[in-house]
Amino acid sequence: MIIEPRMRGFICLTAHPKGCEQNVKNQIEYVKSKGKIDGPKRVLVIGASTGFGLASRITSAFGCDAATIGVFFEKPGTEGKTASPGWYNSAAFEMEAQKAVLYAKSINGDAFSNEVKQQTIDMIKADLGQIDLVIYSLASPVRMHPTTGVLHRSVLKPIGSTFTNKTVDFHTGNVSQVSIEPATEEDIANTVVVMGGEDWTMWMDAMKNAGVLADGATTVAYSYIGPEVTEAVYRKGTIGRAKDHLEATAFEITDKLKDINGKAYVSVNKALVTQASSAIPVIPLYISLLYKIMKADGIHEGCIEQIQRLYQQRLYNGSEVPTDEKGRIRIDDWEMRTDVQERIAKLWGESTTESLVELGDLAGYKQDFLNLFGFGFEGVDYLADANEVVDVPSIG
Repeated sequence: MIIEPRMRGFICLTAHPKGCEQNVKNQIEYVKSKGKIDGPKRVLVIGASTGFGLASRITSAFGCDAATIGVFFEKPGTEGKTASPGWYNSAAFEMEAQKAVLYAKSINGDAFSNEVKQQTIDMIKADLGQIDLVIYSLASPVRMHPTTGVLHRSVLKPIGSTFTNKTVDFHTGNVSQVSIEPATEEDIANTVVVMGGEDWTMWMDAMKNAGVLADGATTVAYSYIGPEVTEAVYRKGTIGRAKDHLEATAFEITDKLKDINGKAYVSVNKALVTQASSAIPVIPLYISLLYKIMKADGIHEGCIEQIQRLYQQRLYNGSEVPTDEKGRIRIDDWEMRTDVQERIAKLWGESTTESLVELGDLAGYKQDFLNLFGFGFEGVDYLADANEVVDVPSIG
């Protein structure tokens, strides 16, 4: 079938297998161009199919020559209906890993469940023995709690008072005011259950108890802080509470891993276009201004540039892992530079539907959004028939 982008609000309903393949290949080439990293050799990525998780799997494999297991929850294609982009990404990754004679297997299922944890542990025992690095990069709006059976939903809301500020519809470029009502205590609690550190702890406990963590094993979860302009709805809102919980969890996990010389870190990454961030009011306007400035200064990074730098300059730099006063790895350092944030604050006040065309990088935002679904890549013939049914080799 000929596959075109079909939009519904902030979601693209289709994905292009050849475009997703090109996306993966581009990221692999970038990692290879930066040279080898003396890093982990056996890596588990939980949330491995898109964004920072996919970039982590690619950097592990093609930067460190690591064997990788990827866990994700994606939808395969059926006749006449495309797969989710993460499915196509994972298929492409495994095929490229096979060509490079690198071990790569995947598990498709609910990472919050006890069953998927056990399935993963069984695979590690059978194939790799132990794991040197666990990347925790889950981004889900809902979580079925494996102990209680309760379905929890996260919300993106401010805490304490209604939040009103500018946002932009990145499809139309229309800048408008948006108001978000404050969260209830139940909203806050649910969001922490879904996006906090409990599941990360459950993974690490299960793996340690099963003896599949190597001596000196490291685990990294991803977080975001962001600027003052978004903090009411993000860092000081419900998501922020969950991120606070995640960051506190790193210290608890480190404590539990002491006897195997293990360590847990939270890496604070930069703002990027994702399916999730596109649906957050205020964030698309902030990102379009941020992109314009960082590209002009030559310091813009996408997922793969961020994660390659995280591995090479932070995690596996040959010495101590540099952290901030709260023990976090800061790979958002370029985004949060004072000069960058001061310019964004100034442009924020000047942003209107008319002026944003010049002030921001909406074209770059749209391009990145389409790229998430495999559209807009050079070298892909989007007018040609594409096979929507693609196998992930290790899953079938």
